[in-house]
Order: sequence, then C-alpha cells, then structure tokens
Amino acid sequence: MKKLFIDYDRFLYVKDDTIKCSYNMHPENKGVSALREEIAFLLACRRCEDYPCVNSCPTGALKREEGRVKRSNIICISCKSCSLACPFGTILPELIPYLVGRCDACIGRLREDEEPLCVKSCTNGAMRYIEESELTDKTNIYTIGDRIIVYVFNWLETYGIKK
Repeated sequence: MKKLFIDYDRFLYVKDDTIKCSYNMHPENKGVSALREEIAFLLACRRCEDYPCVNSCPTGALKREEGRVKRSNIICISCKSCSLACPFGTILPELIPYLVGRCDACIGRLREDEEPLCVKSCTNGAMRYIEESELTDKTNIYTIGDRIIVYVFNWLETYGIKK
C-alpha cells in the first residue's frame, strides 16, 4: 500500500498556495496546514521542561497530553502566543490557523497508480507517494496513522532525551 511521504524540512519551505488538495472540504488547502501543525507538535517539538507554549496560551487551547502538545481547534483563537513563546521556533505562526481541516491521505479517492494532487503539485519534492519498502534509510522516519510517513530530525531522540 502506498503512503504519503513528507520530508518535513523541505515541506516547511513550500507555500501552502502552491500545493493543491483534491478534498473538497479543504478549499483553502487546510489539509496541508494541518499536516504541518501535526508534524510540528508530534515530532519536531522539543518538549521543553516548562512548556512555555502551553503556559502562554490565553484560552487554554494547548494541552500537554502524554508528553505531547495538542491544540484544541475549538478553543484556539489563533493569537500566535504559543509561537512567540516557543524558544526553539518550532511553532511557526503560519502553523496556527484559525480554522483547520485534516488531511485524509486521499483514502478511497484515488484510482490505481494515481498520486494525490498535493504530491503532483508540490514543486520541491517535499511530498511523495511511495511504498514504505522504498525507503532505504529509516533514520528519523516516523509514521502518523497508517497512511503518512514523515522524515523529520528528532532532537530529543538524537540526544537521548526521554520526555
């Protein structure tokens, strides 16, 4: 089964408006934005001791659950306080949109041998549609669900920090 592969470092430098999404519930490419946010909070976040991003949120939209930061889209007012408070710059202001959709990885919407529109329209190779077995180097490779594979430098794992 083919999966959506994202090279997070490259993915950060692609403008949302250049990547198209075929899901009609993402008319403004909110699926792409949601992927960036999910990867940032799940994998790129350095999990600071005092979680300044969570503490800076005026509405309590950011929570620490099982050592990870999660954002409640219903409570978030997109004030960007968390972005300003992040000492490592992991939470980019554009990652915190007011309205968010979720990427469905085009489940059930692709014909055989068809690539998702986001992969076709991504200009710098940050997104690919591949078989997991095609990955030769598994260093810094993580999965989100059973349809998305992400390459991201994990600072915590690299330096052996358990949080």
